[in-house]
Amino acid sequence: MRNLKFKVITKYLKPYKKEFIYGAIALLVVNILSVVIPLEVKNIIDQLQNGFSSEFVISKSMLLILLATCMGLIRLFSRQIVFGIGRKVEVNLRQKLFDHLLIQDPEWIQKKGSGDIISRATSDIENIRRLLGFTVLSLCNIVLAYSFTIPSMFSINKVLTISALMIFPLILGIVSLFGGRMVKQRKIQQESLSKLSDLIQEDLSGISAIKIYAQENAEKNEFNIYNDAYRNSAIKLARTASTLFPLLQGISSISLLILLGFGTIQIESGFITIGGLVALILYVERLVFPTALLGFTLNTFQLGQVSLDRVEEIFQNKPNIVDGENTRFLKRKINGLLEARNLTIKYPDSKINSLNGLNFKIYPGELIAIVGPVGCGKTTLAKSLGRTIEIPGGQLFLDEIDIKTIKLKDLRKNIAIVPQEAFLFTSTISENLRFGEPKASNMLVNEYATKAGLIDDINTFPQKFKTIVGERGITLSGGQRQRTALGRALIVDSPIVVLDDALASVDNKTAAKIITQIRENNNKTILMISHQLSVAATCDRVLVMDKGKVVQKGNHKDLVKEEGLYKQLWERELATNSIKN
Repeated sequence: MRNLKFKVITKYLKPYKKEFIYGAIALLVVNILSVVIPLEVKNIIDQLQNGFSSEFVISKSMLLILLATCMGLIRLFSRQIVFGIGRKVEVNLRQKLFDHLLIQDPEWIQKKGSGDIISRATSDIENIRRLLGFTVLSLCNIVLAYSFTIPSMFSINKVLTISALMIFPLILGIVSLFGGRMVKQRKIQQESLSKLSDLIQEDLSGISAIKIYAQENAEKNEFNIYNDAYRNSAIKLARTASTLFPLLQGISSISLLILLGFGTIQIESGFITIGGLVALILYVERLVFPTALLGFTLNTFQLGQVSLDRVEEIFQNKPNIVDGENTRFLKRKINGLLEARNLTIKYPDSKINSLNGLNFKIYPGELIAIVGPVGCGKTTLAKSLGRTIEIPGGQLFLDEIDIKTIKLKDLRKNIAIVPQEAFLFTSTISENLRFGEPKASNMLVNEYATKAGLIDDINTFPQKFKTIVGERGITLSGGQRQRTALGRALIVDSPIVVLDDALASVDNKTAAKIITQIRENNNKTILMISHQLSVAATCDRVLVMDKGKVVQKGNHKDLVKEEGLYKQLWERELATNSIKN
């Protein structure tokens, strides 16, 4: 796992190799100057023992100021470069994650939870940015500080150096002891935050249902549970961190006491000069800060590792529905011929086939109604046509071409599917209608809004086409949302339109009128999956499905005359309508 994480970190930093090298060189120069300055102080103090000279002091002071200024500027340069790399990785990684999410199967997104995914795309990527920015800089600085400082200390006095550094292995032991605990606590905290984000997102989306069923208190209690869990995990982590950092700093400071105690003895014995002792004190102080910072660096590093795992988990999930090696673009305009040959589909978690040897042939320009009882496989058929679920090869064809051999983008441009649950974006009606064709003209938008039976409603709105529909189209009625989704599909101008109960919230008369308008002046193949048999009666043919296969087919007049499922459904609808009236 550690090797895997190292490879992932290297992969993220590889595009910025040149910048990283510049930052490393700058950091190297800073550490060289950090070693040179105490040695210069040592020489100044020792030379002053032989007599005071104002010219000497002024010249050396100017030199120290120059060195310190150079060190400060180069340190700033190195931090800007390394932190900049972290920022660039953050931006690119977030874009890459978003691009990856767009190709995922909708079912996977729903199961994972949008709140959890949002948490990974925001806070976890920020943690990775700190890992690749602050943590990398800090760890490099610690390594260089020890690499340059300890040899310089030994060159001044070996006994005092060993005495001062004897305490440092204890620091590393404490860091190692606290490390594992902090990793677990960080992971628990991130998971708690994800659950909290998921609940907030879900409740905001379902605020209407919460109010309808008066479940505000229940949601408050559930939020309180998740909120308390996040608070407790954060407190545990803070308690560990607040124990570790002062402990490291306190232990590091013991080195100074040891140095002062033994240093005076060494001076009296003539083994070290006053300047040498001062230089050693400066060196130990230089090591105290990065050593004490090691705890915070470790904290950030562990957090970054946890976040790295969580983001990489998203990247490792591969969508099931992708273009295969043998898929190709359509080189000609589609006529609209659809054919199913023993189409059989079974969902992974189901014991029975949703589609069970389905056969049909739909010709270009036909208006076909697909009806049947709940659970007969109508929606599965709609999903199969758009390949939003996996389908077997050699069973579903578009213009005699196996659908599985067509590029997904091409397929979905030629088959417009309007689901029953119409999703609208938080923007204007015009922008929602243009979603499939952003460059569609105002005339085209107006034309298809009319064909979708939406124009009269739009004209009643004060802002007309510029009306904001709100999140998920909350400001519109169910029928208006469905007709907006229908208009959006029509603007794409696909030769095949599939209406998956897309007019369920529209009355039968209006639905029939909309279908008639859609057929005017075009040759679209239209599949109308519906439970509204009065609308199906206006179609060219009706396919009756039951248990995943077509059990009857023909026009409405013929089907109501013969005994079978269609006649039963028709009589049931007539009885229901008579009760309503």
